[in-house]
Amino acid sequence: MMTVLEPTPQEVKTQQIYLEWGLTQEEYQLIEDKILKRMPNYTETGLFAVMWSEHCSYKNSKVVLKKFPTSGTRVLQGPGEGAGIVDIGDNQAVVFKAESHNHPSAIEPLQGAATGVGGIIRDIFSMGAEPIAMLDSLRFGELTDSRMKYIAEEVVAGISFYGNCIGIPTVGGEVAFDPCYQGNPLVNAMCVGLIEHKDIQKGQAKGEGNPVMYVGAKTGRDGIHGATFASEEFVDGEESQRSAVQVGDPFMEKLLMDACLELIRHHADILVGIQDMGAAGLVSSSSEMASKAGSGLVLNLDQVPQRETNMTPYEMMLSESQERMLLCIKKGAEQEVQELFESYGLDAVVIGHVTTDGQYRLYHEGKLVADLPVDALAEEAPSYNKPRQEPARISQFKEMPAYVPNVTQPLATLKELLQQPTIASKKSFYQTYDAQVKTNTVVTPGSDAAVLRIKGTNKGLAMTMDCNGRYLFLDPAIGGKIAVAEAARNIVCSGAEPLAITDCLNFGSPDKPEGFWELWEAAEGIAEACETLTTPVISGNVSLYNETSGQAIYPTPVIGMVGLLEDIATVTTQGFKQAGDEIYLIGETASDFNGSELQKMLEGQIFGQLTDLDLTKEQTRQRLLLQAIQKGYVASAHDLAEGGLGVALAEATFEKGLGCEVNWENAACDLFSETQSRFLVSVHPSQKEAFEAMMEQDKLYHLGQVTEEPVLTIQLADQRLSESVTTLKDLWEGAIPCLMKSKA
Repeated sequence: MMTVLEPTPQEVKTQQIYLEWGLTQEEYQLIEDKILKRMPNYTETGLFAVMWSEHCSYKNSKVVLKKFPTSGTRVLQGPGEGAGIVDIGDNQAVVFKAESHNHPSAIEPLQGAATGVGGIIRDIFSMGAEPIAMLDSLRFGELTDSRMKYIAEEVVAGISFYGNCIGIPTVGGEVAFDPCYQGNPLVNAMCVGLIEHKDIQKGQAKGEGNPVMYVGAKTGRDGIHGATFASEEFVDGEESQRSAVQVGDPFMEKLLMDACLELIRHHADILVGIQDMGAAGLVSSSSEMASKAGSGLVLNLDQVPQRETNMTPYEMMLSESQERMLLCIKKGAEQEVQELFESYGLDAVVIGHVTTDGQYRLYHEGKLVADLPVDALAEEAPSYNKPRQEPARISQFKEMPAYVPNVTQPLATLKELLQQPTIASKKSFYQTYDAQVKTNTVVTPGSDAAVLRIKGTNKGLAMTMDCNGRYLFLDPAIGGKIAVAEAARNIVCSGAEPLAITDCLNFGSPDKPEGFWELWEAAEGIAEACETLTTPVISGNVSLYNETSGQAIYPTPVIGMVGLLEDIATVTTQGFKQAGDEIYLIGETASDFNGSELQKMLEGQIFGQLTDLDLTKEQTRQRLLLQAIQKGYVASAHDLAEGGLGVALAEATFEKGLGCEVNWENAACDLFSETQSRFLVSVHPSQKEAFEAMMEQDKLYHLGQVTEEPVLTIQLADQRLSESVTTLKDLWEGAIPCLMKSKA
């Protein structure tokens, strides 16, 4: 076997190789002086570098994450494991988590997105749950740029490729476009699973002498230092870091998922712990499993299945090759596990065993190549509370007079808004996703939230992903509150009770005081909204350093939320259902245009002070509307978001091709205001009195009726707007395909 010459410990120190891997000088000295009391060798330095990266250790964000409420009466597992778990009754639970794959998707968009999907699926089945649905939240720059069109097309192809092949429906999500994402697109994937309480697993390696088994695909050199790569900024000209991007195989993952679920359900007596080899691969899964159990580990790297020759310990430990899991099983059950995985055509190899001394030892070719305290890797990364400073733009925004757009032709404005990529139909993207596989999908992509039935019960699960980064750019704290509130509105509009959230905190560099301030303030807003709306944070991830050549994205903390329908018969969608139904607006409308789609469309930028969100009012409205839906009073429900009432009315006509006739007494421009805490609902005439009685304690405005004739008509004080629903829908559905096909 060829011997690879690695730098000596002295060379690692004097050449400061660790700086290239993201370790600071101070962190290296801490390892040398306090933890090891000697110079770490090349492999040990690499292990620390990847485990102490932001992506694995949350060293810059731990202090922020402590703000979040993480417990509740239904929460069975909060942050700390592969995914969070929430009780839904009948000894069943829902398991969900979201993860970002931003940096890989900017470099290799198809594989970056595909492996993001694969990784989050493994987080779900490693808990013992059957994955039942995928969602994705995507951010791109403007589609007038040819590179952005390519990235968008490839990301969508990667998501559909992996989800469709593995047979898990992609049922919802969101896509938004802004110039700030031009160099740094965001690809956030969420997976939802179902589990019986008895099948819940933990990622732990305990019991002296118990074997540690590697199962799944072989290890290659792809994805080495992927976690470190995800913890630093892009610089123009450095788009060739493709070795940090993994390559996915959904067919292999399907076999791995089925094998692991069979092990969990039918061989639970021999399984001690299970964890996905995700970010930082073998080192993170093994060290975290031992550390959580208060154990130590000995691993023999000669036993690691490899698909490339002459791999070094450093490469094997840091590789992020996909479709791999780590098991801890009871001693003596090795043959049973091997036979199970072999029946699926998968490797299942003993690569080590549990010890009780708290040390993490790696052997290669008979030599000890790493000897570290396991907690130092997994738990003892330094935690930083970085300096924070309000960006100059915030005080400037607060001093600006309220922005009021000049809308003289509201119908032309509505048509133009419907063609803005963030508002326009995403059908051309999501029609490539199989949303119906497994036949549980009740509400497919296109409504406020997706809904799946839970087979064998009357219950259903609603799920959504939401965030408006523009609002956070204007005021991160208020924008953070709005992100949670809007996700909850989506869930309520489907007829479900919001349960809990997962999050992807996509931000710029925490090393810049302004960047850390944005993260801090957004977390304050998210925490306050979660407390008021009783939706604890049960899982999530942090994606920092989303910057290109010093230019940060908008603060974009994407909120994934799941809700419970006790009776699937009460499921509601956003579209009007039948002619003659009464149309209502819940919530008063003010002139709120700062950060709005209209402001961006007319001015080419966003600015001004954001109106605060009254969370008590928000909670009251959501509770009342949910009660009205559950009692069967509401035919359709739609939350008002980008584009305000005008866009919501148009979208409500598209589902069944019905029309509407409404009266609007406010100013014409207020049709497109984005005042928060508002809903558009339709009610059958027979339920009108009961609905109005239930909602009487809140602001309720009767707007008009649903019409058989497919025409959207709005009577203003000084003019009457009227347009064919077909015309409006064609503009809405055609906008993105037109942009994608145009030569840029």
